[in-house]
Amino acid sequence: MTGYGKCTVVFQGKKITAEIKSLNSKALDLNTRIAPLYREKEMEIRNTIATALERGKVEFSLWTEKESQDNELPLDAALLGSYYRQIMTICKQQDIPEPTNPWLTLLRMPDVFNRQEAQAELSEEEWNVVRDVVMQAIKQLVDFRIQEGAALQKKFEEKLHNIGELLASIAPYEEQRTEKIRRRLTDALASIPNVEYDRNRLEQEMIYYIEKLDINEEKQRLSNHLKYFQQTMEEGHGQGKKLGFIAQEMGREINTTGSKSNQAEMQNIVVKMKDELEQIKEQVLNVM
Repeated sequence: MTGYGKCTVVFQGKKITAEIKSLNSKALDLNTRIAPLYREKEMEIRNTIATALERGKVEFSLWTEKESQDNELPLDAALLGSYYRQIMTICKQQDIPEPTNPWLTLLRMPDVFNRQEAQAELSEEEWNVVRDVVMQAIKQLVDFRIQEGAALQKKFEEKLHNIGELLASIAPYEEQRTEKIRRRLTDALASIPNVEYDRNRLEQEMIYYIEKLDINEEKQRLSNHLKYFQQTMEEGHGQGKKLGFIAQEMGREINTTGSKSNQAEMQNIVVKMKDELEQIKEQVLNVM
């Protein structure tokens, strides 16, 4: 859900700029900074952004600049004085050092250059221009997200393939493991002198023990989850949370396989699968 967009146009001697950027978030968390002249349209702008983006921690800014450097920028002396008094009061109350150069702080405060714009009226012609600027910035961000999504899908497919290959590589060790368990138990009994035991009962107990360590069900479920993850990606937009849930289920099957694998080679494979899955989990947060 990360992305960035920016658009600037010149209208009647001033530059109008819209900038928007987004980071990961489970819901839409929208922050806006809009020049005073356009604040009457804030709800319309917010609704447009919410419709286009749906989720993400989004910061949107809309401001204007004089195109000509020869024009003097109007300063609001009363507003500057109010900002200055508030800053000094807070410094004293909170025991914070006063700024060494208050001008650097004051000139960055909102609206100190925009008093004249705030008194102006927004024309329909200008709003049409501004609306187009906003839409172009949003489109750039959406295009950015689409490119990122394509790259993420390629990454996910690579990781799914790797997990599938690792899962297949377990089979030879699994066959060896069953025989090793059986031989180890038999040798342990044989090493105890003067012990008599029922071979049929021993065989039953070994079968029960080996069945408890069987991982065929875990392998099948993990294989199904890999396919389901791929299918869900291909369904398109709005599958991010679902992919996250599937990744969690994949993790459960891999963990169970690891807990049942009492053979070093199999446990090494499980560790590699966990590493591949962790990379999926990290990136699935970027998916809508």
